[in-house]
Amino acid sequence: MATVDRYTYRITWSDEDGEFVGLCAEFPSLSWLAPKHEEALKGIRKVVQDAVEDMAASGEKVPEPLSSKTYSGQLRVRIPQELHRQLAIEAAEQDTSLNRVIIAKLAHG
Repeated sequence: MATVDRYTYRITWSDEDGEFVGLCAEFPSLSWLAPKHEEALKGIRKVVQDAVEDMAASGEKVPEPLSSKTYSGQLRVRIPQELHRQLAIEAAEQDTSLNRVIIAKLAHG
């Protein structure tokens, strides 16, 4: 069984709720609201722990932590032809590969 410590947690502020919300990437349907950041983390971890235990008890497959997965480093995406052209021109102007231009843009948002 996966340990809840290895899952990917995020705490963010919710203007709508006026509280912090705890989230877990591996369990997108779960969340926990709390007035303090630390309480939101503690709450979402408990909810995830309960979900993992329930899933294991019923024989369901428990999600693998994202931290345990391996990735190929290859990503195939479809983009508009004009954007492809613009990126290729930018790469040519920088005397670098299209791949490097795209990686730089992804890394810097």
